[in-house]
Formats: sequence, C-alpha cells, structure tokens
Amino acid sequence: MLLSLSSRILSTVDTHCLTKMAWNFGFKGARSVMLFRQRQKQGIVFPPFLYLSILNSCNLRCQGCWVDVASPREMIPLDELNRLVNDARAHGNSFFGILGGEPFLHPDLFDFLAQHPDCYFQIFTNGQLITSKAAAKLRQLGNATPLVSIEGTDKVSDLRRGNKDVLDRTLRGLRNCLDARLLTGVATSLCQTNIDDLLSETWLRKLISWGVHYTWFHTYRPVGPKISAELALTPEQITRVRRFVVEKRASVPIAIIDAYYDHNGQALCPMATGISHHISPGGHVEPCPIIQFARENVRDSRGIYDVLTTSAFLRDFRETAARHTRGCIVLERPDLVKALAAKHNAADTTQRKSAVAELDSMVPRTSQYRPGDEIPEQHWMYRLAKKYFFNDFGVYSNMDPSAKSP
Repeated sequence: MLLSLSSRILSTVDTHCLTKMAWNFGFKGARSVMLFRQRQKQGIVFPPFLYLSILNSCNLRCQGCWVDVASPREMIPLDELNRLVNDARAHGNSFFGILGGEPFLHPDLFDFLAQHPDCYFQIFTNGQLITSKAAAKLRQLGNATPLVSIEGTDKVSDLRRGNKDVLDRTLRGLRNCLDARLLTGVATSLCQTNIDDLLSETWLRKLISWGVHYTWFHTYRPVGPKISAELALTPEQITRVRRFVVEKRASVPIAIIDAYYDHNGQALCPMATGISHHISPGGHVEPCPIIQFARENVRDSRGIYDVLTTSAFLRDFRETAARHTRGCIVLERPDLVKALAAKHNAADTTQRKSAVAELDSMVPRTSQYRPGDEIPEQHWMYRLAKKYFFNDFGVYSNMDPSAKSP
C-alpha cells in the first residue's frame, strides 16, 4: 500500500509542489509540533496548526452550514492575513488551513499565498471556481493543496449543497487540479444521505482512478441556524466510519486523513488538546470553527501569538472540554458551551446573532467519543505519525472519570 501510494504521488505531483509540501508541511510542520510540546511543558499553549476562515461568502448553500454565507461579505483583508501569518511563522508555525465560505471568492487569495512561499496551505473548497488558469497558478506557487468537497451522487450533491449540477461543476474543478499536477484531496462530510455511497472501497478506488492523492472523511455535525439533525450519523455509524478508515488505510493506496483519534484509537478534540484554533471571517479568535464565540480579535494591536497564549477564554474552553469529554463539547454538551460564553461575556461572532439560541435548540448527541469502541491504528506509518505528532498531549489527565458520551 505505502509503496504504491508513494509511487503514485511521485509520478503525478509536480516536483515544485512536492518539494514545498515535504519541506513546509512535512519537516517544518513536525518541527512546529515539537515546539508546541516544549511550550506545553511550560504551561504555554500556541497551536501549531491554525485554521483561517478568510471570508464568509459562498456560491453554494449547504445543509447544516454554520457560516453566514448569505449575509453581507465579511473577510480578513490581505494586510491582516499577512500580519497574522507572519507572527505565527515567527513563532515556528508553517501550516495553515484556509476555509470560508468559499476561499476562491477572496479577491486576494493568490497574492496571499504568493507572499508566504515558506508556508503551506490546505484550501478547503467546493472546487467550482478552480479554473485551469487558477490551477496553473497554484502549481506555480507550489505551496497549497486543494481539498475539494464532494458530498455524494448527482442528486445527493444538489440536495446537500443547495444548487444544481453541483457534482459536475465540482468535478471540473477537481480535474483542473489533477491536470495541473497538484497534490489534491477530496473531503466528504458523511451523513445519512451519502454514507452508503461514499464510505466504501469502491469510492476510494474511483478516487484513485481519477488521480486523487488523499481523502478526508468528516462526520456531519448538526450545528448552525439550520441544523438538519436528520442527517446526523448514529453512534454505531460513527464507529463504522472509524473502522473503515483504519482498515482501508492499511490496504488501499490513498492517504486517508482524520483529526479526531490518536494512535490507540482514543478519541480527541483538536481544540481541547490545543493543537488548533480558528480565526473567523471577522477576525474573531475562536476555539474552533463551530464554536462561534470569541473574546479576542486579530485586529487587536497584539500579535496572534500573544492573543492565543494569554486568552483566559480559550484556556477555559480547552480545560473544560478536556474535563468532560474526549469528543466534541458542542455536540455532547451545548449547555457547557453556552455557560462558558456567558462566563467570559464572549461575543456572538455570527452576523445572524443567534448562536445562543442555536445552542438552546440542540439535543446532546454522541460525537467521536465512544468509550469501549476504540479501534487502534493498524498501519505502522499512521500509528507512528500519530503517536509522536498527533495525540492528546496529556490534556485528558484531569478528565472526570464519570464523564461519558451521550
């Protein structure tokens, strides 16, 4: 599996792009995690991976979306993006996730990428705005990987994403990326309408036949103004997803990412561990993308390092989440999220100003934390990588022993 995957990547990805990925993400990303661990021993938490939602606008209207995509455009301007990344880079960071809305609607996206050749960016996109010209520009820059979202068959995609001809237009963008020899991934938010179609080896083999290099299966999270709770996976299906990912990582030549389990299969939350936090389109510094409350903003005169390492709000969120669950505090304990926001007098960072009411409407449900159903990594590469660079970093040592998933 590993030999076949490596050979496929080496033969289909542009050398410039591959070199940037290996150095900026591979070597420097590993170094940023080591710096994170060293700081953590001193009681300092500065995430090695930051996720930036650079604007709220989008050309689609997806079920369960928590972003104010239909509201007036709100975005982080180029000068603020540069200041944020430069400060994080000065403290050892090199990897940034770029989210929206739809990132390719940001007028300065390519200028932003070009001004940080020593960093690496993963762009979460629906792919529909990636023309052959845009893909060629990404190849020239070399420091970004598009992660294209595909949500199901033709009919399911149109329903899930609130438009027509969604799949075909997305596949055109995906093909432009692959034709440009970009390191390219496909992401799917697994839900009731697509799990049987896409959680399969047949789907993985189709991605491989197209030339896709990696994939990322999220589980649908019923949050936001239109929760669409009927799409949420059952606890048994969540375990099914985990088992599938572990088994196929060991047998199918495509990289499969996940962000919610360690090498022993124990659940974790990247926010609670401190390995990542989120910046909203309004510049708000949030615990994670689906927790839309904040006390600080990147427009503060302080740098992002100072903000993140001194925020009592973020520290309280991490510690409270880690005491109560190894899973998602939003899904399992929306009452705690509401209480923490009130305790710190945190601002509702949405334009719709209904974040508290949305929490009140939520029914607690199981997330990735399913005690007794842990499924350890099978493949030695994933097991070693997670053991040293993506684990719980000891933050659950004070967890309430009576805490359990709903």
